[in-house]
Amino acid sequence: MVADGTVVAEAKLAAERGLPAEIPPMVAALIAEGGVPDLVAVVVGPGSFTGLRAGISVAQGVGLGAGIEVVGVTVAEALADALPHLGGRALWVANDSRRGRIFLDRDGVLESVALSALPAPGQRVAVAGDAAIEVAASLAARGADVMLTSAKRPTPRHVAMVGQRRAEGALPALPPVPLYVDAPEAKLPAGGLRPAPI
Repeated sequence: MVADGTVVAEAKLAAERGLPAEIPPMVAALIAEGGVPDLVAVVVGPGSFTGLRAGISVAQGVGLGAGIEVVGVTVAEALADALPHLGGRALWVANDSRRGRIFLDRDGVLESVALSALPAPGQRVAVAGDAAIEVAASLAARGADVMLTSAKRPTPRHVAMVGQRRAEGALPALPPVPLYVDAPEAKLPAGGLRPAPI
C-alpha cells in the first residue's frame, strides 16, 4: 500500500507456485495493516496467464467490495516510472514469456519476439525487465548503444504512482483486464463445447 508516494504496507510472495491461493489472504492482511485504500492499481501485464488473472481478480474484488476505482498499469509503465533519468535513451522493457520468446515493449508497442529476432534499435536504448540481461547482451553483440538497467519487476510504489496518474486523467484509461500478447495455450475442442447439462 502506498500513501503520498511512500510505501506504508507491503508483502511479498516467496514463489509464484500457488499464487491464486496466496494472494487473497495477503491482500486481506495488507488492508488490515494499512486500511482500505482510496484506489486499487493492478499490473495487467504482460505476464503469465494465471498470475495476471489471479492478481486482477483480487484487485477487482477489493474494488467492488470497498466501492473504489480499480485501474490497470502495464509492466512497462511501472518500470518507466522507476527510471525517470535515462539520458535521452528510449526504454525497452523485456520480459520472459516462458515460451522461448520475449515480451518486448518499445514505447507502448508490445510484441512477442524470439531473442534471435530482436528488432534493431536505431537509437540509444536502455533495457529493463526480467529478460533485460539477455536482450541487452544480444543488442550489444550487434553493435547497438545499449544500457542495462537494474529494474527487473514493478514495485508497489511505482505501480501506485502510475495508477494515481491514470485515475487523475493524466494517462489514458486502461481497464483492469489482462493484457495478453500471446494466444492462450488452451484450445477449444475440435468438435466444439459440450452442450450444457439438462
